[in-house]
Parts: sequence; structure tokens; C-alpha cells
Amino acid sequence: MKMKNKKSGAGALKKFLPYYKKYRGTMIFDLFCAALTTVCELVLPMIVRRITGAASSENLSELTLELILGTGALYILLRIIDTAANYFMTSTGHIMGTRIETDMRRDLFSHLQKLSFSYYDNTKVGTLMSRMTADLFDVTEFAHHCPEEFFIAGIKIIGSFILLCTINVPLTLIVFSVIPVILIVSVVFRLKMRANFRESRKQIGELNSQIEDSLLGIRVTKSFARESEEAQKFDTGNCEYLRIKAERYRIMGAFHSSTRLFDGIMYIVVVIVGAIFMMGLGGLPAITPADYVAYLMFVTTLLTSIRRIVEFAEQFQLGLSGIERFNEIMETEPEIKDAPNATDLCNVAGKVEFCDVSFHYETEQRNVLTHLDLCVKAGENVALVGPSGGGKTTLCSLIPRFYEISSGKILIDGTDIKSVTMRSLRECIGVVAQDVYLFSGSVKDNIAYGKIGATDQEIEEAARLAGAHDFIADLPNGYDTYVGERGVKLSGVQKQRISIARLFLKNPPILILDEATSALDNESERLVQKSLEALAKGRTTFTIAHRLTTVRNADRILVLTENGIEESGTHTELLQKGGIYSELYQLYAEIE
Repeated sequence: MKMKNKKSGAGALKKFLPYYKKYRGTMIFDLFCAALTTVCELVLPMIVRRITGAASSENLSELTLELILGTGALYILLRIIDTAANYFMTSTGHIMGTRIETDMRRDLFSHLQKLSFSYYDNTKVGTLMSRMTADLFDVTEFAHHCPEEFFIAGIKIIGSFILLCTINVPLTLIVFSVIPVILIVSVVFRLKMRANFRESRKQIGELNSQIEDSLLGIRVTKSFARESEEAQKFDTGNCEYLRIKAERYRIMGAFHSSTRLFDGIMYIVVVIVGAIFMMGLGGLPAITPADYVAYLMFVTTLLTSIRRIVEFAEQFQLGLSGIERFNEIMETEPEIKDAPNATDLCNVAGKVEFCDVSFHYETEQRNVLTHLDLCVKAGENVALVGPSGGGKTTLCSLIPRFYEISSGKILIDGTDIKSVTMRSLRECIGVVAQDVYLFSGSVKDNIAYGKIGATDQEIEEAARLAGAHDFIADLPNGYDTYVGERGVKLSGVQKQRISIARLFLKNPPILILDEATSALDNESERLVQKSLEALAKGRTTFTIAHRLTTVRNADRILVLTENGIEESGTHTELLQKGGIYSELYQLYAEIE
């Protein structure tokens, strides 16, 4: 798994912009509506200036009923347009943001499906959930408001500057000289907030992971009476999140306070300097009372715009942080990919060969498997036994390319598995693990997972073959019974038999049984073992087992240790040899 370096804010935005492409028409019209709403705010001071100028002129005849009603009608018309434009911005604009969020979440989920096991070995699920929900919700607000707010602010600042320059250039330059200072202060606080938001996102991901871990393990917690310890552990993470958010609000408090200070400075500049200009002191260009009122209104419009940008700064940083975290996952390259010219693996008989295979996990330097050679014939039942850490599960995980080998080749029917598509490779391999995972849904849904579009008859036949039909029929709603999260409403043997039925439906030529009965009691083991024997019939089967009684009938037993395959033979042959297998079997018999 390769992860690229974290991009800057500009780089993150560059990656984000293509999501607007599908909605560029909506975006353009949204900005057009934003321009329309801005017109009202810019026109109002000019209307007031016109009426005030007419009222304060020596010839009051300029202030006519026609002028008043005409300007009033014009403003009402503009307000109607403003209302319609604002409705579009609020509704359709937000829907566009939500659609972008939906597109991003779909792409993120699709990308997560492509990432290798090694990625999930080192990443907390709670963190990923946070990125797919909270982060992308903030991106929704960002996607809609960011271009809109900056566009409006740009129009107001440029429009106000042009209009005010037509009234009095020196006063306009004095007023606008304060704006760069405001922008510099804003940038400084923006950088501080950005760092805080990154820390906040990281902590909320950790908190989500802790919550998920604690709730999934609630039965263990209660059985050990460790509720208070879990609460204390959660409180530590929760308080750390509080500290980060408190720091954020201190930064925001300083930011908003400085903005209020600049508000006052801009007002007092206009009041004092404008008054001086009205007096015409020192040969300065004079302004009229109407101009003075217009200036005050324009300053209010400017400050309102700047204040909106300031208030949007938090949402901007949240959205940018969300985009960066989104890009961080999207730029994580899958460790295992289909070769450019990969073909489908078809008509699989089931012969599996390991040719000089070595492997080590990404986080470790020591090889788990070193120069391993192994040939398993089609339809052969091979058992893997040996001490923990010998590489049994690792060996089997390499066949479907859950991990990529460090060197060597793995062949199926003489074809290098790296030269075929992973989908076709994994379609021909079935796995029954010790820890059975059932999806939240019905029994039927979980069995049907083995074959898309399976009929009820096929599902029932698979259940019969797995020895699961009778107990399923006795469930409250039969095949439509809800199994609960992770199959919590079913017993261990029931879950295992449903997982076996799922594989009967898939009907793969190669089978991997990874300690499939180790978590069951003796009686349950016998029931499941019977189903497994039926499933393995005629298939190339790799059986990993610590209970050696389950592998006595295997065609071949391999004893795998840190040194590789140390013994190979049938159960009888290995007992007669008196080596590692014989010792393990005698030890197991004593324990039993």
C-alpha cells in the first residue's frame, strides 16, 4: 500500500474541482443568482443617496412623488428578483452540494473496496466511518457556500469600490486601505484554525473508533464488569476532543474580536474623515450629506460581506480539512492491482502450486514464508498444521491475493495468479473462517451473498447441503429471520452452517477452511465437520486446524513451522514417523 504525501490546501482544492464538472450549469446559474442578490445591496445606498440628495438640495422640487414612487418600485422589483434568486441558491444550490457529497462518498466507498488487507490491518474502521460521514457533510456545505460566498464578497468589494470612487476617490482609498490589514489578520488566524481542524478531525476519528470498539465488545465488557474502566477510557478521549475544540473556539474568539475591532475602525474612519471632507477643510474635495450617508451604507454593506466571510471561515476550514482527508484516502494506492493485460481465470480444475514463494508483512522485515515450494493436485484435500506463527493462515491468504507475495509465483492450473483478474480469481475460491461474519439482514440475504441473483430454491438447496435447513425452518420467520448485527441472534454452529451454505451456493473449485470449527464445542464441531466434508468433496481443499482430529482423513498433512514445510504425509505416515506431527497429536490427545 502506497500513500502519497499530504497535499497543500491548493492541491486539495485542485483535486476537488472536477466534482463540479457534472453540475457546472447549476453552479454557473447559482453564481448568477448570487450576483442578482448582491445588486440589491449595492443599489440601496445609491437610491438613498439620490433621495437624500434631492431632499437636501436648495430646490426641493427635485424631491417629487414620481421620484419616490419610481425608486420604490425599482427597489421592490429588485427585491422580488432577489427573493427568487435566494430561493434557488438556498434550495438547488444546497442540493448540488449534497449531490457532490454523494458522488464523493460513492467514490470513497468504491476506492475502499479496492484497498488491500494490509490497509485495513493498520487503519481503524471508526476513522474511516468518520471520513465518510462527518467529513463529507462538511464538504457539502463547502461545495455550495465556498464559491458563492467568495463570489458575492468579490462583487460587493469591487462594486463598492467602483461606486464609491465615483463619489470621492481620496475617501474611498482611505476606507479601502483598512481591508488589506483585515485580510492579513484573517490569513494568520486561518492557518491556526486549519491546524486545529486537522487535529480535531483526527481526534474525532479516534473517538469514533473507540466507541465502535467498545460497543462491539459490550458483551466482553459486561462479562468482566469493566463498564467503569471503559467509561474512564472514553472520558480520556472525550476530554482530549474537548481540549482541541476549546482551543478552536479561543482562536475563533480572537478572530471574531479582531474583526469587530476593524468594523469599528472602518466606521470611525468614514465618520471622522467623511465629516472633514464635508467641511471641505484644507482644500480637500468636499462631499455632500447624501454622499456621506451613502458612504456609511456602503461601509455597512462591505462589513456585512467581510463578516460573512469571517463567519464562513470555520466552515471553509472544516470543508478544506474534509477534502484533504478525502484525498488522503483516494491517493492511497491499492497494494494489489490487476495487471494491465489481466485475463479472467476460467474453467478452474483446482491445481495450486507455490513456486519459490517468500512473503513478509509490510510492517515486518522477517519472512513468514521463505522459498516455499508446494504442489497441490486438483481435488486434493491438504491439511496445514503446526505451531502458531508458522504461516498457515498466511499461506492460504496468499492464494486469493489478499496479500501480495514478496517473491516467487503462485499458479492455479499452471496460470500465474498475478496475470488474472482478482475478481475471477476470488470467484473460484471459497473461505470458511473461524470468525464467521454475517451481514445485518435476513438468513436468506446472507446465504444469497454467495451467488448474485440466486433463487429461493437454490438458497434452500444450499442450506440443505450445509445441514442448515432444519434449524432455519424452525426460526421465527424461517429464511426471512433477521440475524442481528454480525449474526448476534444465532448460535456459533448456526452461523457457521449459514456461512457453509453460502459457499455451497458459490460452488468454488478451491476451498480454504481456516480453523472453521475451533470455536465450537465437540458436538457442534461434529455437526459442522459433517457439513464441511460434504462441501470439500471434489474440491481442492486447504484445511487449517489446531484440532488434529479434524484432519485425520486429509489426503495429505503438511506440518508448517518457521522453517517451512518440515513434514508431509498422511495421518498414519506422520504418526509412524514420530516427528513434530506425532508430538502434536499426542499432546492434543492428552488435552482432550
